Amino acid sequence: MQFYDRLMLETRPERDGFIATPVIQRALSEGVSAPMYTAFLGEAYHHVRHTCRLLATAAARCGDHDAAYLSALLEYISEERGHEEWILNDIEALGGDARSVRHGQGDLPCRMMVAYVYYAIEHISPYAMLGMVHVLEGMSAALAAAAAGKLQAALGLPDGQGFSYLRSHGALDQEHVAFFRNLVNGISDPAAEQAIIETAKIVYRLYGDIFRGIDQRFVEVAHAA
Repeated sequence: MQFYDRLMLETRPERDGFIATPVIQRALSEGVSAPMYTAFLGEAYHHVRHTCRLLATAAARCGDHDAAYLSALLEYISEERGHEEWILNDIEALGGDARSVRHGQGDLPCRMMVAYVYYAIEHISPYAMLGMVHVLEGMSAALAAAAAGKLQAALGLPDGQGFSYLRSHGALDQEHVAFFRNLVNGISDPAAEQAIIETAKIVYRLYGDIFRGIDQRFVEVAHAA
């Protein structure tokens, strides 16, 4: 069994749990409100803005024997640069406060997810970064296009308005998933493989907590009203 297939197999419970998150199921089936979608974009900004820094941190931890991985990290950096600005543009297009998002912080699950990946890269293995890549790009490719269509229809917005990040990220990550599969199948270090699997499991949980936190926030607001 190639490593990518083992990664998919060993992280299946966490992936299924993430996809089963109620707010994600609602987004896929009927869409969500504009404020909730804007809240998601705000959280996305606060982890996406760290992507290039995390990739660079992993690159700095690579050794002479990690040439293929280092090359892949540098390619990822060139492709991911500036994606956080797409998110701010979408927030503005939806009437949200992009300036407040830029100068704010993500909710605790978002901060915990980013902090854990920094820790894992520094103290476990630079290959831990691929656990986060697997979750975020895999979920984008699988869910983004479908969710964007439902959300846009539910919100009645003009084509493309407020969805540049979600749509382009979904399309782009289809290519990234193929690139990722080839990259991880070339890894032969058991410790690196285990770091990827364990990080992916944790990121699935924390990424799901981001969505659960947004959902709970809006439940509390509705009850207060």
